Amino acid sequence: MADKAREDDAISAVVERLTDLFSATHGPAEVQAAVAKAHASFTGRRVREFVPVLVERKARALLSKSSG
Repeated sequence: MADKAREDDAISAVVERLTDLFSATHGPAEVQAAVAKAHASFTGRRVREFVPVLVERKARALLSKSSG
């Protein structure tokens, strides 16, 4: 349970960082959706330690691609 809470906190931090980074081109809802999509792609993976880092990279790529 502690691992889930830690991961959730890390994902929330990813949303905050990317919301700030992409504020000129994407609204908070778009950032949240990109992070949720990226996070969902790791559902069922056994090793969870690096999921927040991988989610951030994937969401960043999705948002960069859609900004132009």
